[in-house]
Amino acid sequence: MRGRILMSLLFHRAVEDMEIWSAAGDGFSFVITYETPAGAGFHGRAGYVASWRPLYRGNGAIKIGGSAFSTFAEAEKACNTMLEYLKGLSPN
Repeated sequence: MRGRILMSLLFHRAVEDMEIWSAAGDGFSFVITYETPAGAGFHGRAGYVASWRPLYRGNGAIKIGGSAFSTFAEAEKACNTMLEYLKGLSPN
């Protein structure tokens, strides 16, 4: 990684009235949602769930290991770590 500038994904609120944030970078799309076991919104284990998928293919999203995270910052860090991993798999 020496000499490489690492850019963080810039998440934005994807849907105004829902806890959904999205970001894209280097051909990949990332989404963070907030889930709760009950009530309005997404249902699941309480916390921030992060997922990714290739931008320009019809593939479904893949949940990032460790989800659900306790904080948005943890989910965001997991997305950035996954992006660096995925970029490392791509031929230069």
